Amino acid sequence: MDSALPIVIIGTGLAGYSLVREFRKLNRDAPVLMLTRDDGHSYSKPMLSTGFTKGKSAEAISLADPGKMAAQLNVSIRNFTEVSRIEPDTKSLYIGSEVLVYKQLVLANGASAKTLNFKGNDHANIISINDLMDYRDFRKKLLGKRRVLVMGAGLIGCEYANDLLHGNFQITVVDPAGTALNGLIPDFAGKAVVQSLEREGIQFMMKCYVKEVIAHETHLEAILNDGRQIDADLIISAVGLKPDLSLAKSAGLECDIGIVTNRFLETSHADIYALGDCAEIDGHVLLYILPLMSSARALAKTLNGERTQVSFSAMPIVIKTPACPVVVCPALEQHGEWQVEQDDINIKACYVSKSGEILGFVLTGEYVSVKQSLMKGVKGVHL
Repeated sequence: MDSALPIVIIGTGLAGYSLVREFRKLNRDAPVLMLTRDDGHSYSKPMLSTGFTKGKSAEAISLADPGKMAAQLNVSIRNFTEVSRIEPDTKSLYIGSEVLVYKQLVLANGASAKTLNFKGNDHANIISINDLMDYRDFRKKLLGKRRVLVMGAGLIGCEYANDLLHGNFQITVVDPAGTALNGLIPDFAGKAVVQSLEREGIQFMMKCYVKEVIAHETHLEAILNDGRQIDADLIISAVGLKPDLSLAKSAGLECDIGIVTNRFLETSHADIYALGDCAEIDGHVLLYILPLMSSARALAKTLNGERTQVSFSAMPIVIKTPACPVVVCPALEQHGEWQVEQDDINIKACYVSKSGEILGFVLTGEYVSVKQSLMKGVKGVHL
């Protein structure tokens, strides 16, 4: 009886689809049911912040609709389906009054965009772009617009600002931090990113944040904390992501920043796993593609009966800002110092331990070409 029950995966983003692809390499026949509250299309999420320059519509970014994915992966997919609750003790979940019983359950429902609480923040032309449906809405709202305000100079904010450079937009970026990509790269590298994007015409207003937005008939007026005003036709909120925990918390799963798992991706309840942006693996929330793919490969083996831990080697993060390309390999061990070579916006910075081991690095501009050679010298496994 139990073998006939499906593995249920909540989420059809990169995490969910990657897991099924890896699982099908090991097991072609076990029943798998995927549930998602969005349209279920398979797409490359990094394309959301680079698609404008490439002239990509939402339809062009989509790699396959849920029907094609179901056939390709030999799974059942139900899109626009909201799971209302999970009952771990009976291994069941509810879609309204409908009850589904699972063999194993994987939460791969990702992260939602953070929102800022200020007066006027609910205007329709203040948007976040976190999935394909958001991107479709973004492209529609961008038509006829010229002045774009980006809230947030992090990875996504910088990528969107750079992407819109080719559309004759007047782009302003505000962020309460002192430099771009704060917390991901050191200040000296963040300043190089700001400098290069400013040379392309983007205006940065650092150490600032939006305090209020006033809607006028023809535009939005953003009031900053220092009293300055910015007129905008569209405001993009790119202030980060937060793991989607509501379903897990209501089911009684242990949660901290993300859904708490061990290195087997096991949650605090038997036969329930978490994967991707919603998971906190052994104390780490890793919102990037390479750790997700490593996790999917390990969890696929576990679901197929070979309980497998995930481990992560050094994994570089590529920030898609062609005006100033950036690659960072974060150092999780904080007991070194930066050794920096810099020529204008071109930076090669290695974070080196007292014994001379490279724990991480940041490359900007022309120095991104040495990424592969540096990767060979980075100290072993980070997690």
